[in-house]
Amino acid sequence: MATKNGDLVSFRPDIKVLDATLRDGGLVNNFQFSDDFVRALYQANILAGVDYMEFGYKADRDIFNESDFGKWKFCKDEDIRKITQGIDTDMKIAVMADVGRTNFRRDILPKEESPIDMIRVATYINSIPAAIEMIEDAKRKGYETTVNIMAVSKVNLDELKDGLRHLAASSVDVIYLVDSFGVFYPEQIVRLSDMYLEVAAAFNKQIGIHAHNNQQLAFANTIQALTIGVSYLDATVNGMGRGAGNCYLENLLGFLRNPKYRLTPIMKFVQDYMLKLKQDGLIWGPDIPYLLTGILNTHPSSAIKFLKDGRTDYTAFEQELLDNAL
Repeated sequence: MATKNGDLVSFRPDIKVLDATLRDGGLVNNFQFSDDFVRALYQANILAGVDYMEFGYKADRDIFNESDFGKWKFCKDEDIRKITQGIDTDMKIAVMADVGRTNFRRDILPKEESPIDMIRVATYINSIPAAIEMIEDAKRKGYETTVNIMAVSKVNLDELKDGLRHLAASSVDVIYLVDSFGVFYPEQIVRLSDMYLEVAAAFNKQIGIHAHNNQQLAFANTIQALTIGVSYLDATVNGMGRGAGNCYLENLLGFLRNPKYRLTPIMKFVQDYMLKLKQDGLIWGPDIPYLLTGILNTHPSSAIKFLKDGRTDYTAFEQELLDNAL
């Protein structure tokens, strides 16, 4: 049974905020962010008190052609250093490593040779053994580690419990509850958070949440999870992310009571940088097609194509989704 952890006046010192703008937002523009944009975001996050900034993916260059993407698809250590050099901060740097899409033995160097602090492993339920192999490799190299089990809205609960226990028995530091398709309502987030937190308590782990905004519930689900004990909170500036996007960092910083967090630097970054991205034609955020894929627990790729094709026949799209669900 969920119990309230904290209140609207106090703050919990265990809360950690992670900005995933470059990684999730990179899915909008193929990671084509300028160094000026990235450095300004880095400095804004520092001023805002953000605990971790995720720079992007550690994608395997043997699988993905470097010329097809910006540098933050690959997060080479030298590219990160070009951004961070000369800036003194306690904010930590994270990257995401997808199971099966990362040459982790070659591309993730020992921590003492890298500017990266945290490796975030992304896995599906059927690749958890491979995820554990990557987690243990990263821990041996000296990194903090997290793991995201993706698409849990498609996973049988008994199978999810088994997967959580296997991950919790590993060396991972944080296990993330991920709403990949923006399906869950706050009541469901409570039940799932309880499940994750029960396993975490047994193995002395922490739990995080990464919410998508298909039904405009990413912020509500994030604060619902933190209220009952989830402590690592992902968000992106202006909600930037593929399709409907993510929990808005502005909302989250405005909600948290810890005086270390400051909203003004992020608002200024939106004013100076994010508005231009939209003026240049980048599109993300809630829309009816994403609402429908969220309601029907479907990957947003079909909604992305619907909007790219300039369609507005929402009722026909709903029927297409229903036909595919049968």
